[in-house]
Amino acid sequence: MSKTAETTSLYQRQEKIYPREISGRFNRLRVIAAWILLGLFYVVAWIQIDGQQIVLFDLPARKFYVFGLTFWPQDFLFLAILLIIAAFCLFFFTALAGRLWCGYACPQTVWTEVFVALERFAEGNRMQRMKLDKAPMSGQKFRRKFTKQFLWVTFSLWTGFTFVGYFTPIRELAVAIAQFETGPWETFWVLFYGLATYGNAGYLREQVCKYMCPYARFQSAMFDADTLVISYDPERGEKRGKRARKANLEDLGLGDCIDCSWCVQVCPTGIDIRDGLQYDCIACGACIDACDQIMDKMNYPRGLIKYTTQHAIEKKPSRILRPRIFIYLGLLTVLCIGFALGVGGRDPLITDVIRDRNALYRVNNERVENTYTLSLINKTDDTQRYVISVQEPGYEVRTWPKIEVPGGAVQRVPVTISRAVDEVSGAYNIHFIIDSADAEANSEPLSVEPSRFFAPE
Repeated sequence: MSKTAETTSLYQRQEKIYPREISGRFNRLRVIAAWILLGLFYVVAWIQIDGQQIVLFDLPARKFYVFGLTFWPQDFLFLAILLIIAAFCLFFFTALAGRLWCGYACPQTVWTEVFVALERFAEGNRMQRMKLDKAPMSGQKFRRKFTKQFLWVTFSLWTGFTFVGYFTPIRELAVAIAQFETGPWETFWVLFYGLATYGNAGYLREQVCKYMCPYARFQSAMFDADTLVISYDPERGEKRGKRARKANLEDLGLGDCIDCSWCVQVCPTGIDIRDGLQYDCIACGACIDACDQIMDKMNYPRGLIKYTTQHAIEKKPSRILRPRIFIYLGLLTVLCIGFALGVGGRDPLITDVIRDRNALYRVNNERVENTYTLSLINKTDDTQRYVISVQEPGYEVRTWPKIEVPGGAVQRVPVTISRAVDEVSGAYNIHFIIDSADAEANSEPLSVEPSRFFAPE
């Protein structure tokens, strides 16, 4: 007796999702958000003020230009505050209305919307795309597929070019690309980011949201029964079933849901919202627009699928504005005010004192000398002139009479401090004073930096 071996696959091939195009108020919001965000991304890099790109992360020079402000590595604290603000924004909006970020502002969502629109332009509507994919290869199918791929690749490369343009001046990068003179790193990152855009938005799409994005996994920790989420009202919708427009629902024993499956067809992640809240839902609101259109056709009231809370669905008291919302909002307000005050009150000068490592001191003409190097970083955009002195009396300072440092530049200044041999013994604390050469008398110094002065014992 022979036995036939059976092989069971543990991996199920991901079925392609063909989102149905839909119109409605939430779709308009998504389109507006996409235009704004894409416009900012593709346009801002080209804007210049006084010859300086307004957003540029100049890594070789270790300077970040952001809307007229220049940030240095020493300003890392402000980056940390920005990241904290972003985290609290995520907490706030998630606790208030679920995955708003995912549905309207996430780059994966925005670029996927663009790629779906290009696919729709090249291959047609949902039914036409499904039919085209099932059809054998032909001249028409090749032409449509080639057009789609050409649009996708072109848009991806333009995206990669724009991304690199925020790290290399984009006008210089455009000239270098036109003349085939880009460096290896610029070429690599243009192609890498272009390929990432092509793969994520063209093919992975909802799989990034389902399996790769960590936010989908921990969002439940920020939800509660009073969070606004997209929900189907089962009490009103069940029992589902087809019916004529003028049919009597009581006689048929049906709810308002006609089981048209439009809510599933328009969903970019392919879920059925009628099965309840799922981590796959990105809160885009497409199912609400689709259901409202069906309700209008059937002369039923809208809202079978809507933004609501779990408590409201269960006919319990619901509070959207609850203590945690005010706590998040208060913390956000404090952080934003602190960030604004910190940026506005930044020191215009950064000073670093480095002692000569070759010798603690030397004796010259009955005077003890110590040598230092002062690193002056002018954080303003204008050329500044500085003078250096020592706060403690009795010391003589030998250096350049006036140090001129261009805006945004770093200047290393040799400084020699001396004092009579019979006046010092051992080690002393001293303080370098760096002030503006054009400052008024008795004004506060720009910087006071401590150091040590050594003498023979």
